[in-house]
Amino acid sequence: MVEPFAGGATIGLTAICENLVDHALLVELDPDVAAVWHVLANGDAPQLADRILTFDLTLDNVKIELSKVAGSTLDTAFKTIIKNRTYHGGILAAGAGLIQSGEAGKGITSRWYPMTLSKRLHALHLIRHRLTVLCEDALGVLAAHAEDSQAIFFVDPPYTAGGKKAGKRLYNYSELNHALLFDVCHSLSGDFVMTYDDAAEAHDMASSHGFDTRMIAMKNTHHAQMTELVIGRNLAWLD
Repeated sequence: MVEPFAGGATIGLTAICENLVDHALLVELDPDVAAVWHVLANGDAPQLADRILTFDLTLDNVKIELSKVAGSTLDTAFKTIIKNRTYHGGILAAGAGLIQSGEAGKGITSRWYPMTLSKRLHALHLIRHRLTVLCEDALGVLAAHAEDSQAIFFVDPPYTAGGKKAGKRLYNYSELNHALLFDVCHSLSGDFVMTYDDAAEAHDMASSHGFDTRMIAMKNTHHAQMTELVIGRNLAWLD
């Protein structure tokens, strides 16, 4: 399975853990996010788990840790985890800020679950040999695997099509040629699923390439009911 816009890599990791695929290729252009998956794939997840368990999460300690210059991939991964757990909405993009009141007024500690994070890292450590991680451009990786009929693809790009701003707000690397992405997906020999914001441009590109579409219900970070556009060659299995 190829996940060219890995981010949190929920789909790729779940597919492995549920034994739905033999191997997952996680591709992430943001080097800070990719560092987390590199640590996992390289066998250093236990060390990252230990750092999380032993970190005294206070406002002062968070500020000190984030001000340090990372000297290793492990350092970068640890800083990324701290940001994801202590920044509002887990947003890592420039301009994001620390949680203020948080859940139940717990502030920056409201989403800090060191034991849970440690258990997840140790569990993923066991399947690390089934992971490959690349910090590269998604379009190039997709094109390189276009003729692999045994591969499947989950394509979840930044939502910037049709002038949408969510992708720019959420990600440091949000610029994307969406038309080219659709062209590349059309060339894939293996099956794929794309997810998009409900934008007219995305509907138009899907239609022009002869792709099938469905609208599915979802919830955003604030638990508000929304809809998302799912695109593929044949989505009858969603009915």
